[in-house]
Amino acid sequence: MNATTINAPAGTPFVEVTREFDATPAQLFKVTTDPNLIAEWLGPRGLEMTVESYDVRPGGSYRYIHKDESGEYAFRGVFHAVEQDKLVIQTFEWEGAPGEVSLDKMTFEPTETGVRLHQRSVFPSIETRDLFVESGMEVGIRDSMDRLAALVAKEG
Repeated sequence: MNATTINAPAGTPFVEVTREFDATPAQLFKVTTDPNLIAEWLGPRGLEMTVESYDVRPGGSYRYIHKDESGEYAFRGVFHAVEQDKLVIQTFEWEGAPGEVSLDKMTFEPTETGVRLHQRSVFPSIETRDLFVESGMEVGIRDSMDRLAALVAKEG
């Protein structure tokens, strides 16, 4: 199984996530952008997810809600650039911290054995980034990447 690498150097406003998948860039792009599949992989295990909208195109927007016994957690953003099978640039905002918006760039790089997904999230400040890291985001990211790998294998 391919490992997920999370890089969050102290004193910087960014987090980088890298994972290799046994798929083509087209297969991975489809699964990561299909509104009907988002709830099957995005977010930590154990949370129920409702996708209100997920319009992956320049100028499109999204909103989804994760729910558990403690409450609901809504997220939203806007897609700024979308290049089929290559790139998605979007904003990301947890509605529980309005105005603390990150800019996320996701690239799909072909490799000899599949595709490398690389995501870089840039936060408005080091403090905001640190709060994100301290929130337990690592568990959610690793769960999401593992669930995505399983879904790509199933949808392949």
